[in-house]
Amino acid sequence: MIIARPNRTIARVATALLFLIAVGTSAQPARAHEGDKDGTDWVATWAESPDSAGPTFNGQTIREVVRISIGGGRLRVRLSNEMGTAPLTVGAAHIAVAGPGGTIQPGTDRVLTFGGHGSFTLAPSAPALSDPVDMDVSDLTSLAISLYFPVSTGAATTHGTASQTTFISGPGDFTASAALPVATTSVSRFFLGAIYVVPDSPTAAVVTLGDSITDGLFSTVDAERRWPDRLAERLAALHRFKRTSVVNAGISGNRVLNDFVGPNAQSRTDRDVLGQPGVRFVTLLEGINDIGFPTLLGLPAQAVSADDIIEGYRQLIARVHSHGLKIYGGTLTPFEGTIYPGYFTTDGETKRETINHYIRTSGAFDAVIDFDKAVRDPAHPTRLLPAFDSGDHLHPNDAGYRAMADAIDLHLFDEPELER
Repeated sequence: MIIARPNRTIARVATALLFLIAVGTSAQPARAHEGDKDGTDWVATWAESPDSAGPTFNGQTIREVVRISIGGGRLRVRLSNEMGTAPLTVGAAHIAVAGPGGTIQPGTDRVLTFGGHGSFTLAPSAPALSDPVDMDVSDLTSLAISLYFPVSTGAATTHGTASQTTFISGPGDFTASAALPVATTSVSRFFLGAIYVVPDSPTAAVVTLGDSITDGLFSTVDAERRWPDRLAERLAALHRFKRTSVVNAGISGNRVLNDFVGPNAQSRTDRDVLGQPGVRFVTLLEGINDIGFPTLLGLPAQAVSADDIIEGYRQLIARVHSHGLKIYGGTLTPFEGTIYPGYFTTDGETKRETINHYIRTSGAFDAVIDFDKAVRDPAHPTRLLPAFDSGDHLHPNDAGYRAMADAIDLHLFDEPELER
């Protein structure tokens, strides 16, 4: 099918809308990025997918807080200028254990270097991986990454709906300061792509590929209430799964077939899924925006059928399987009654039900995670259960996200070699 991009007028309307809504294989699984030359095996313990070009920073420090899933004794940080069109100069970068309100815990601050340099430049459209830093961190630790930009950054590589506070200073390098002098804040993420860790035992990563429902839109800010956060907590609580990390690759507004917010799921899979160190498992929950956005935004040329979306799934499944990984299909959650005009239609509901039938019965996925069943209203299955509804009748609230994670069978992530 021909993939059309929204024109500028539609893009402006869509951007405004998004801000208003805060919108099996039997083969031995392969390990992505087997390790450094010294035999070190890295695994992704946190990530967030770049989706847009955002504001400009100039002479300022930003401090971003992330909660990793599994800990270890060495860390690396991936920065991203992948949405930038000009070189990005970073004057200083630090990592520390986060304290409250944008502070860091005393004695935990470490300087990040890139190729041995504390100040460095990222090429346009490129990421950069830090040198390893020795730092003992436990599972589910919140870390603060501080970045100083001595000159204008140009449009920042951004993850728009982070549901996490980014602390932004006035002029000056405050990367080593225990308390950042905060001039303003944002709930978007800037320039930060991933954190890798060297764990103390064999480890697998789960990458959750999805849209706003995986991104955690409308979850409580700074509370780690997205469903992948809850999954990480469940895995960390069980001894045999303690070495299983969870990496969130959700982008609010993302689609399987067309670009809208961020590159479409098929085009970003290499970067956001297959490129993650240690990935063994993938979950897929995406497609509802492919159904709803064409009628919401008046884009008839981008209308797709259930079969079109299913074919997109087949391509993703084939690519994941070609890397020796397992991929689990998540059923699309209910959306009748959503407050966004035109997003729900009876034809769209038919598509959702057709897609869910395929996910449940085709056997194409290595297993099924029935998110639809976990959050739907038994008395009205085309709607979210009111107790799980954020209020827009499309996105779950904190309780709904928890119910989604609690519906996942943790035995899907069994790996005998990780139990040693």
